Amino acid sequence: MEERVEATLDLTDCKYLGELHQRIKESLDFPEHYGANWSAFWDSLRFDTPVEYVRIVGESTMPEDLKKHLDKMHEILDRCKAQRASWGLYFGYEIVD
Repeated sequence: MEERVEATLDLTDCKYLGELHQRIKESLDFPEHYGANWSAFWDSLRFDTPVEYVRIVGESTMPEDLKKHLDKMHEILDRCKAQRASWGLYFGYEIVD
């Protein structure tokens, strides 16, 4: 049995939206051309990363004005999970705070 490809997305003390996307890109091994927006996140998550499981840490340390972006990120992660399941593939994530 193959082990799942896992990644940790550490958002501890992330202060800006651009920094959030940079951490996403690095943690999930997105391509250099990653567009650093939520549409690009959706596309890269579905097609450009081998990651099957994401552990997210440090969300509670982020400023309140970034919380709406976390909601969007969670929504996209949920959509990816549902879509991969419909393809017979696994994808999961957990928020560890």
